[in-house]
Amino acid sequence: MEAALLSGFIKTILPRLFSLVEGKYKLHKGLKSDIKSLEKELRMIAVTIDEQISLGRKDQGAVLSLSIDELRELAHHIEDCVDRFLYHVTREQQASLFRRTVRSPKTLLSRQRLAAEVQVLKKIPEEAHQREKRYRVFAAAGLSSSTRHAESSSCSSGSDPHTLRADLVGIDGPRDELVQQLTEEAEGLTKHLKVISIVGIHGSGKTVLARELYESDVGRQFSLRAWVSATDRGPREVLMEILQKFGRPVVDNSSVDQLTVDLRKHLGEQRYFIVIDDMQTDQWSTIEAAFPEDNVVSSRVMVTTTIQSVANACSSSNGYVHKMRRLGNKHSEQLFIKKACPTKYSGYTRPESKEVMKKCDGQPLALVTMGQFLRKNGWPTGPNCEDVCRDLRRHLEQDDTLERMRRVLIHSFSSLPGHGPKACLLYFGMFPSDHPIKRKRLLRRWLAEGFVEAQPSSSENFNTLIDRNIIEPISICNDDQVKTCKTYGMMREFILLMSTSQDFITLLSGNKVERKYVRRLSLHHHSATSGSSLDMDLSLVRSLMVFGEAGKTILSFPKYQLLRVLDLEQCTDLEDDHLKDICNLFLLKYLSLGETVTSLPKEIEKLKLLETLDLRRTKVKILPIEVLLLPCLLHLFGKFQLSDKVKITSDIQKFFLTEQSNLETFAGFVTDGCQGFPQIMNYMTNLRKLKIWLERSERSTNFTDVVNAVQKFVHDDKEESNDPRSLSLHFDDGTENILNSLKAPCYLRSLKLKGTLLELPQFVISMRGLRELCLSSKKLTAGLLAALANLKDLQHLKLIADVLEDFIIEDQAFPGLLHLCFVLQCATLPTIEEGALPYLISLKLICKDLVGLADIEINRLICLKEVSLDHRVAPETRETWEKAAKEHPNRPKVLLVNAADESESEAADCSVASMPAVSEAKETSPTSEVAVQEYDIQMKVNQGPPAAPEKQKNCADEPSSKDERNPAFSNIGFPEVARGLTELSIAQNGNVSSYTY
Repeated sequence: MEAALLSGFIKTILPRLFSLVEGKYKLHKGLKSDIKSLEKELRMIAVTIDEQISLGRKDQGAVLSLSIDELRELAHHIEDCVDRFLYHVTREQQASLFRRTVRSPKTLLSRQRLAAEVQVLKKIPEEAHQREKRYRVFAAAGLSSSTRHAESSSCSSGSDPHTLRADLVGIDGPRDELVQQLTEEAEGLTKHLKVISIVGIHGSGKTVLARELYESDVGRQFSLRAWVSATDRGPREVLMEILQKFGRPVVDNSSVDQLTVDLRKHLGEQRYFIVIDDMQTDQWSTIEAAFPEDNVVSSRVMVTTTIQSVANACSSSNGYVHKMRRLGNKHSEQLFIKKACPTKYSGYTRPESKEVMKKCDGQPLALVTMGQFLRKNGWPTGPNCEDVCRDLRRHLEQDDTLERMRRVLIHSFSSLPGHGPKACLLYFGMFPSDHPIKRKRLLRRWLAEGFVEAQPSSSENFNTLIDRNIIEPISICNDDQVKTCKTYGMMREFILLMSTSQDFITLLSGNKVERKYVRRLSLHHHSATSGSSLDMDLSLVRSLMVFGEAGKTILSFPKYQLLRVLDLEQCTDLEDDHLKDICNLFLLKYLSLGETVTSLPKEIEKLKLLETLDLRRTKVKILPIEVLLLPCLLHLFGKFQLSDKVKITSDIQKFFLTEQSNLETFAGFVTDGCQGFPQIMNYMTNLRKLKIWLERSERSTNFTDVVNAVQKFVHDDKEESNDPRSLSLHFDDGTENILNSLKAPCYLRSLKLKGTLLELPQFVISMRGLRELCLSSKKLTAGLLAALANLKDLQHLKLIADVLEDFIIEDQAFPGLLHLCFVLQCATLPTIEEGALPYLISLKLICKDLVGLADIEINRLICLKEVSLDHRVAPETRETWEKAAKEHPNRPKVLLVNAADESESEAADCSVASMPAVSEAKETSPTSEVAVQEYDIQMKVNQGPPAAPEKQKNCADEPSSKDERNPAFSNIGFPEVARGLTELSIAQNGNVSSYTY
């Protein structure tokens, strides 16, 4: 794992080295040659590591670990060297700009010192290589034993298929649900195969549940049965084992095609039940031909997997996907006590175990292993649960009782494809426990840090983590993209363990941390930094996040030089006076500020590399024009006006005409029609997401400039429909006439209108490519609603109103609609005729006064998969919908959602939400809402929602020194010694290590 992380880290450095040589930094020829040589050296190191990993040589003893440790130090030094050079060059450029001078002698000095440091860095891999050669013979002697140990400790599942029946907890609901899938013979489907997929994280009980069904009376009714494991096996091996289980002769060199023919012939018209456990790749597309779909009666294939896309592929045709749900509080406590408490203490008043419940997060394997660990140590009369949880990371990496849990976590991490997802996963350790993490903000941080080079790559890494159930969605956007997510209990502990042991992040959560060199720093409600005793070098920090009070030491921004990501959104002691120092962080790419900030200084123009500026939580009302002139700014969030004193000068026009604005997201600005933003918008050719508040004022009632700017934004220029333009308009009474001023042709992907709407504007009806529409008005008329049926491209529709007039959704109406959401104060719902909404998969009825089915016949919605109700509806109404869902051919899920989240989702990044969303104002609220939303996605109503989580506490402290870390998770070696020697070598070759000039 350490090798894989190093290889990935090296690959993020290489583009920076390349750009340094190719950039306009006026490096002399010898220095360029040295840098290219260093670049080639790193490429060879990364390729060598990748080859060793592909051969399965994951553990090659202490010598290789020491080499890996030295190489990581080398990579860090190279990154620091390049970034410090860029920082000082940028600083001198800024100083030259304000002094109106052409060149500073210090710029030349920085190049000389860069050359000296590169010379030293070139020698380090040569010395490391010589040391590795000297001790390679000793490493080889221990290779076989260490490899055997690694192989013996590997685990792909962690589930015990032979769990005693008495130990099964909370299995009745899922078992009954899947029994129905095994036994039901719906009309028209009696002669077709059904593939049932069970998907969930390792240790969630997939294999146990499948085994319970396989061994049940229902499972034994099938004339042919077979249980096979797909762990580390290809399609050929899986087919061979199935045939062997049926007693059929198999030739060793048989091809997949021959095995497919043999198995298909053997199954014939018999009724069979086959379980394929732990499928980790899409093998189904290769082996599905072996299972006859015709001439069989209710045969079943059941697949267990940790990968959502594999489950979807297996069950895509006439199948069923069951996602494993976490145990609720009651069942979690029951399972934990069963494993933790000896019978003789059954009547003993047990100590509080809420902290254990929180760490285990409803994961059966975590509850079992934690129970066994505490029982071994004498609980309930022995250790306190809070003390154990506080030191859980140390126990997780060292204690044999937690071995199964440890193997499962290691396998989940090591099986990630490539290096990018691993580095991106470790970044989750920057966030506090139970903190909802927004996908788009996370992707922007990854880009700013350099983990990924382009947006598609960051999205792919995120989707990989979601697909493998390593991180969990809390809410989903209208395009089925995850909007907010979190890490679950034990995986979070593992992430913190890995990221801190690899010096990837440093956490401050209550105690002093003995670590001088810090690259990513996160403060979780920490108060010990107000003094000056914190012994850390902050000049190397790339990311800084603060939750709560930071203190003077941390908020001393002149100490930071290489900072790229600065998230102070929830920092409680940041002041406006700090912002001028922040404006000297020349490498900053991501900046997020909180409610203690009231204004921005003009010096923000120094942040030439800034890509994201998030001011949504601030009290900033007037935006300096300098922000809009930042050349690299892509995303700007807040609610601003321009100062009345701002004039569109020739210099401003020159900037937009010559350099052009790169701004893609502007959400958004407030206008009463006066000059300012509307005029500047005409120059923003890259704008893709726009949010505007229209307000009446006495000084201006003319919105001509606004109309022209919006018209240009929505103009249909015949581009392909993959242009993701999004517009959100909030208007006061009297300003809605602007909508009627917009003319066709128009193009938008997403549109949100909030205000008084009496009719649907003509420009909306004529719009091309509109997929997402949200209308929010006190009253929505029947005429307006009827006009919506003409929007042929519409896929997502959300209607928010106090009053909804009666209307009929007629046959063939909304032919492409996938998601339909009503957020209503009244209980009036439309009549849906037969043939309407032919492809609707999600129906949300957010109305607390809903009574029964409200005359909606969901059997007419043949593609329906999900119905969402207001969590405040009467139990009788909920039960009525559950009954109707069971009678529907698709058996859609019935979910409960929080009405506040639906009505306030406009504050989020997505215009229209199709799943519960955490509103901007409640992102960190320690209430039950997050738990309810998680339940909405993963649990059915009849399981009951989880209880409200406890108020968030400080996360457990990280180990105070590397000596406390287990070699299974950290590299063996002496990195501090290596660092000291390197710095000494640098100092002897030019005294350049400090860069204090």
